[in-house]
Amino acid sequence: MNKTKQVICYQYPACGTCRNAMKSLKAKGLDVQAVHIFDNPPGVSELKKLITDSGLDIKKWFNTSGEVYKEMKLKDKLPQMTDDEKIELLASNGRLIKRPVVTDGTKVTVGYKEEQYAEVWGA
Repeated sequence: MNKTKQVICYQYPACGTCRNAMKSLKAKGLDVQAVHIFDNPPGVSELKKLITDSGLDIKKWFNTSGEVYKEMKLKDKLPQMTDDEKIELLASNGRLIKRPVVTDGTKVTVGYKEEQYAEVWGA
C-alpha cells in the first residue's frame, strides 16, 4: 500500500506565498501538517536540525523584508553574532524566520519557488 508522504509546513495563514506553497504541496499529493510559525516557531534544537538539513547559510533563514527584522536593525547586527545567537534569535520570534519552511524530517526548503518544490517535493 502506498503511504502518503507527510511534511510539516511552518507557515503564516495570512501570507499569500505560504498559501500558494500549501496548495502546491497538496497538489503534489503530500499530507501537509500546517504549523503557525508565529504561534509555534521551531525551537533551538529543531532549528539547528532544519538549518543543517537545508544546507543553507543561517542568514538565508531570516525574513529580511519583515518588520521585526527591520525594527531590530538586524542587517547591522547579524554579522557580529555567533551562529548560536542567530539560532536563539530565530527561535525566539517566528516573524524573523523566512517562510514557509517545509520539512519531511530529512529534506528542508525555505521560502517558496515552484521550480524548487517540483524538484524537492515531487512534480
